[in-house]
Amino acid sequence: MQVVDPHVHFWDLAAHHYPWLANPGTSFVGDARELKHDYLPADLRRDAGGIDVLKVVHVEANHDPADPVEETRWLQSLADAKEPGWPDAIVAAADLSDANAERTLAAHAAFARTRGIRQILNVHDNPLYDYVGRHYLRDEAWRRRFGLLARYGLSFDLQLYPSQMADAAALAREHPDVQLIVNHTGMFVDRDSVAGYRAWRDGLRLLAACPNVAIKISGLAMFDHRWTVESLRPYVLETIDAFGAERAMFASNFPVDRLFGTYGDLWRAYASIVAGASDDERAALFVRNAERVYRLGGEQR
Repeated sequence: MQVVDPHVHFWDLAAHHYPWLANPGTSFVGDARELKHDYLPADLRRDAGGIDVLKVVHVEANHDPADPVEETRWLQSLADAKEPGWPDAIVAAADLSDANAERTLAAHAAFARTRGIRQILNVHDNPLYDYVGRHYLRDEAWRRRFGLLARYGLSFDLQLYPSQMADAAALAREHPDVQLIVNHTGMFVDRDSVAGYRAWRDGLRLLAACPNVAIKISGLAMFDHRWTVESLRPYVLETIDAFGAERAMFASNFPVDRLFGTYGDLWRAYASIVAGASDDERAALFVRNAERVYRLGGEQR
């Protein structure tokens, strides 16, 4: 089974500072104490087992916010090592609310494998789910600096909750020249009500109506720690129904989702769910869409 994995995290605890791993705790996502160990390309290769991982996209791993470019510098050095030469693309960290954001974007863009930026946006009324405590999507200065991404040829990984999807869709319409990629299947966290399901379903369709938005089917185990193929199936199929097989892509979210299952089991679950799709649709979901969206055909952006 061949895949391009567009959502992986590497970290080296001896060489770099990751505040969330310095004093890890537990949350709805799982027990971060079990993640307090290095995770490097060799570890992913070992976890992959019989899955043929063709290419890997690294998404920023909440590295020291005082020096986000250092993470990109390190990742580029891993890529240059050639064995196996991962990551093939880097989604770097930047705070677009910072007055010096353009300087950070320019520094990231100087590295050959940089393709995009992620700034986590998750805000929620329930403190259990709130990541940032601030509505960046409603901040005028943040939205204005979002336009800088196009200047540097950078995409944006969009990590948010369904309650934020209407604001995100408006942002996507304002910036049709920026590719946005929804993370973790839209992070449907309010699963205890019909209204919560409708907010996720309808929010996906608001985003999917924007041609410059794609989505990663990933991170489902963070909300379903005892997942099965059948428990994942409705979320996978609803997402593909919204975005179509041409704008959705499967991803592992390793090593975070490693807390709840093996790499092989996760990818085989995805394959089982879409077994009835055409060969072309499966190739798009597992390989081609990630290659296109993250421009994995070469070093040029």
